[in-house]
Amino acid sequence: MENARLNLDKIPRAQLPTQFGDFEIFGFENEVDGEQAVALVKGTPQEDESSLVRIHSQCFTGDTLHSLRCDCGEQLDRALTKIAAAGSGLVIYQMQEGRGIGLINKLYAYELQDRGVDTVEANLQLGFEADQRSYSFCAEILKYFGITDVRLMSNNPDKIKGLESAGIEVIERIPLVVKASHLSEEYLRTKKEKLGHLLD
Repeated sequence: MENARLNLDKIPRAQLPTQFGDFEIFGFENEVDGEQAVALVKGTPQEDESSLVRIHSQCFTGDTLHSLRCDCGEQLDRALTKIAAAGSGLVIYQMQEGRGIGLINKLYAYELQDRGVDTVEANLQLGFEADQRSYSFCAEILKYFGITDVRLMSNNPDKIKGLESAGIEVIERIPLVVKASHLSEEYLRTKKEKLGHLLD
C-alpha cells in the first residue's frame, strides 16, 4: 500500500513572520491516511545544491509549554536559527506527537516515566513500538519543493534511513545537540543507548 500521497488541490500558503525571521508556511495533507504537516520555508531551498532541512516531530510539551523533560523545543529553535542565518532552508513540522503515539498516550507514558520507567520502556508497556514514526510523508513534501538531497539537521539515524528509503539523499547530517540538564539527562541517555541517537 502506498504510504503517502499529497493532496495537491489543498496546499495553503502564507507569510509567517517569526522571532527567527520571515518564513512562508505551507500546509499539507496525506491523502492516504489524513496525516497533516506544515513546512516553514526560508528563501528558495530547492535552488540550493543541497537544502538545509529539519524534520521536526510535534512535541506539544516541549515546543509549546517549554518542558524541561526533553530537548525538542530547543532543537526546533536551533534549527530555525540556523536556517535564518543561512538565508535558505525549511522545517517540516510533522504531527507525530510522542514518537507517533499521540499526545494523550504520551502523557500516559509520562506517568510511567514518573514511576521510574524510561521513555522506550514506557511506550512498550503501553503497547506501542519504541518509535512509531514514519518519514515517507515528509519525503513527499520535500519532493513537492523539488528537493531530492538534503543537509539534515538531526541526531536520529532513523530519520536518515526513512528519508533515503523514500528517495531523498542525505548529503550531510548536521548535529543538533542540546546540553543535558539534570531533568533531561536520563531522557537523552535513553535516546542514545536504546534508540541509537548520535549524541555525545
